[in-house]
Amino acid sequence: MDLARRNLTDIQRYIEFLEQHDHLIRVKSEVDPVFELAGIAKRFEGGKALLFERVKGYDYPVLIGLYWNRDLLAKLLQTDSARLPFVLSDEIRAWQQSPGEPVIVKQGPANEVVETTPDLGTLPIPHHAEGDGGRYLTSSVVIARDPDTGVRNLSIHRMMVTGKNRLTLLLEELGHLMDYYRRAEAKGVPLEITVNNGIDFPLTVAAASPASAAPIEMDELGIASQMWGEPVTLIEAQTVAVEAIANAQFVIEGKILPRVREPEGPYAEVTGYYAERDDRWVMEVTAITRRRNPVFHSILSGKEVGNAYGISASAGAFAKIHGLVPEVTAVHFADGSVPYHLVVQIDKKHEGSQRNAIMAAFVSLAFVKTVTVVDTDVDLYSPTDVDWAVATRCRYETDLLLIPETIGHRLNPMVANDKWTRLGVDATVPLPRPAKFARATMAQVDLSRFEFEGL
Repeated sequence: MDLARRNLTDIQRYIEFLEQHDHLIRVKSEVDPVFELAGIAKRFEGGKALLFERVKGYDYPVLIGLYWNRDLLAKLLQTDSARLPFVLSDEIRAWQQSPGEPVIVKQGPANEVVETTPDLGTLPIPHHAEGDGGRYLTSSVVIARDPDTGVRNLSIHRMMVTGKNRLTLLLEELGHLMDYYRRAEAKGVPLEITVNNGIDFPLTVAAASPASAAPIEMDELGIASQMWGEPVTLIEAQTVAVEAIANAQFVIEGKILPRVREPEGPYAEVTGYYAERDDRWVMEVTAITRRRNPVFHSILSGKEVGNAYGISASAGAFAKIHGLVPEVTAVHFADGSVPYHLVVQIDKKHEGSQRNAIMAAFVSLAFVKTVTVVDTDVDLYSPTDVDWAVATRCRYETDLLLIPETIGHRLNPMVANDKWTRLGVDATVPLPRPAKFARATMAQVDLSRFEFEGL
């Protein structure tokens, strides 16, 4: 990665970048963080990012919308939207082949101010949806250490504020953090973590990478280092034996308590439904550190989660799927479906490769519910083109692969007893390719040679 891209490693520089590309709206009026902030953000979802400069009752501005525009994310990495997953996949593959270690220092921007009597009430954490159980951290990256090996893990979790120094959070059953926690809990000890708010896109990519791309024995911080072109800098925490991101805006230090569960939820998830309230895991906050003039970062459930997670997850999965089935040329989460519907594009050389691709996708992404495989003449980024391929190339009696009683994603309301049925859809033309499947085409005409009125 070149110097220009390496410089995009903190929120202040992201804001400068957004303004340079006419992609930032500054909200000058005072905004209530309870419902109003998210309600305004929803009206602009997918367009320009929003910087709320005056948040009622708080001293810090709030940035939202940083990740909800795919084209802008591509500009951040100096590529285009179609190439973005391949750029990320190449970076992940390079890290896998040559992992590196971060640099650890005592002081950095993220601990310019240290608060050892923490009060989460001083942070402008929004209350997003009208049915949410409270104020939620939605974009912060958690760093933890394997209790047996010391290897670091990065992950992102929804975290609900329940007190001045208390949060409840959701841990995924198949996640590495859950694995760490269970082993710590079995020993009767808490799992120490840092929660890093206001970090850069490479760190988000690292935190969202699937286990198939980032196995438990590898430190995922190396992915961000690979994308930066230099080691990520960490700072020593004040109260826990886990490091924090030196360029973060805020760092919340603490520990997930063993054998303690408290109510969390409801929360408006990426599914478009509220995740139910239930007794979940508890973090006791032991310190908060921050920059002198920080900007709080939040993510709105919807397009932004789809981009932040979907692009990263598909990039990591592509490396694995392509490694298993080299005929696969690209993968993409169908719009609005993250993390449930993956479209796989294949340059099919052998009949049956498409089914191998379906199985490889299910292995690579734990929570994908549907995999649709299409040929290279289908635009996998176009829902219309993918639907056309399914309608005209899938023989339902032979081309649907049902896998019942698999582990489901608990956030999806269709899951029953943690199980659901996965579906593979073969929407490819059979080999040898019959002439009747040739797509109709029109001549490519140079419009500059013609005069038009009304354009």
